[in-house]
Amino acid sequence: MILDNFNLKGKTAIVTGCSTGLGQGICLGMAEAGAKVVGVDYIDAPETEEKIKKAGGEFLGIKANLLTIDPIQGIIEKTLETFGSLDILVNNAGIIRREDSINFSEKDWDDVMNINIKTVFFFCQAAGKQFMKQGKGGKIVNIASMLSFQGGIRVPSYTASKSGVMGLTRLLACEWAKDNINVNAIAPGYMDTNNTEQLRKDPKRSAEILGRIPADRWGLPLDVAGPAVFLASSAADYINGYTLAVDGGWLAR
Repeated sequence: MILDNFNLKGKTAIVTGCSTGLGQGICLGMAEAGAKVVGVDYIDAPETEEKIKKAGGEFLGIKANLLTIDPIQGIIEKTLETFGSLDILVNNAGIIRREDSINFSEKDWDDVMNINIKTVFFFCQAAGKQFMKQGKGGKIVNIASMLSFQGGIRVPSYTASKSGVMGLTRLLACEWAKDNINVNAIAPGYMDTNNTEQLRKDPKRSAEILGRIPADRWGLPLDVAGPAVFLASSAADYINGYTLAVDGGWLAR
């Protein structure tokens, strides 16, 4: 049955940025598809854990600050110690800083680049090594952005980092496809999450954004959870190096 190819039963997935928003939605989607979920965030994620366990799923929460790459190996070791293997990595954690480029600070540049692209690469590298060691392949899903395709306004480090995520996804797919490792990305459109709170509170900017989205609404975590499960499943075995826009039609207009 084709639906069996979407099943993640027996798989273990690490999802970063798990406490709210898209990360929480992806965690729930992975768990509902049968995966054991390791949720990583710089704060505790009791709501995510409660929702997964209430639905009968398995969840391990790990508190770690991914502004540096120091916690990565420990996260993987804890995952293996608890669940025995690693099969899926979702690099969702990220931050954004808004300021005119003429005034943008080095700290805001470095903080965003560190978590949005440096940590993403080294987490992919660590997961890739584990996948190769296990010898059965694996799936990596990176979270890109509309600004992987476009320039944006007042978010120079975010645009640079998310453009880098799309390029890195392609490169790793080219290198690791021979090892049965699929590396893809999802580029969410304008989502109702913490990162867009300032935009949604600005009536003029919010109206401009909604006016361009054919779906005529902000996206929700559930809108990203399904594509993430798909890319993490065997149904997507022949998809590699692709960035899937989940944007309500934003890029089509």
